[in-house]
Amino acid sequence: MREDLTVATTGDMLALGRRLAAVLLPGDLVVLSGDLGAGKTTLVQGIGAGLGVRGPITSPTFVIARVHPSLSGGPALVHADAYRLGSPAEVDDLDLDASLETSVTVVEWGGGLVEDLAPDRLDVGIALAPPGPDNGPGLEQEPRTVRLEGHGARWEGVGLPPPGNAPAPGSAAASGSAAASGGGKAS
Repeated sequence: MREDLTVATTGDMLALGRRLAAVLLPGDLVVLSGDLGAGKTTLVQGIGAGLGVRGPITSPTFVIARVHPSLSGGPALVHADAYRLGSPAEVDDLDLDASLETSVTVVEWGGGLVEDLAPDRLDVGIALAPPGPDNGPGLEQEPRTVRLEGHGARWEGVGLPPPGNAPAPGSAAASGSAAASGGGKAS
């Protein structure tokens, strides 16, 4: 998987998260990068909604990691924030690998720290889009560019479902198959 997308609004970022959830499986590692306020946690909120997990999904900066159990029989979501971690040894202390095979693990700020947790991973980079005629100040007027880049055999041939085809949380599609998802705004 390698896709470059423009995400215009907060709702679009949530929708992208739901689309991503449609292709995520237990054992998947997703590594998020982007500046503060880029929309990483908003994307994870969409992933959580698509997976049908218990929320709310908030930034785990101070607790480092949160587990959101499935409400629908699908995989749990492990949401970690490596912002305050300085080495792979500190990541190892979190024991993220203990639930990796049965959960979807998403790590904000994990670049350079968590790649060894799994042989395959999906890197998601989020950045403010270059200025354009319709881009003004404020969250809703600042589009993001999102790069999805899969590493390893797991991500070969995998693509996002088209927007607007989101399965309901708890459906077979939402809890593990590579079916569709979509809908909303971005941050």
